[in-house]
Amino acid sequence: MEYQVPQFIEVEDKIIGPLTLKQFIYLAGGIGLCVLFFSYLNIVVALLLSALVVGFVAALAFYKINGKPFVEIIEAGFSYYTSAKLFLWKHEDPTTAKEVPVVNVSAVRGAPKLTRGKLTELAWSLDIQTRK
Repeated sequence: MEYQVPQFIEVEDKIIGPLTLKQFIYLAGGIGLCVLFFSYLNIVVALLLSALVVGFVAALAFYKINGKPFVEIIEAGFSYYTSAKLFLWKHEDPTTAKEVPVVNVSAVRGAPKLTRGKLTELAWSLDIQTRK
């Protein structure tokens, strides 16, 4: 028994001319809002507001960023700005960072004396070698 497997399921169907249903709804809503502006507001104010609405509606209907529709980008931005953020690491200035106390290793018998300069040199060489 053979079954036909649907292909191109990510592509939306063109329902109204060359437009998908979402594109048609965005454009119809934008046109309706512009008609309201022109019927109730001064012509100059209506033109300014209509220009903003037309740009936004055109972006919603047709503009894609990295293959994603503009409405998804707006949703992601809105959820980013409204959600709580978790910071795991805070950078501190080296000038305000607390100094690490140097342990006196010379108190141990037979241990080599470790000076601040040698300790800094050792730390520098370890940093350079691990980042290669």
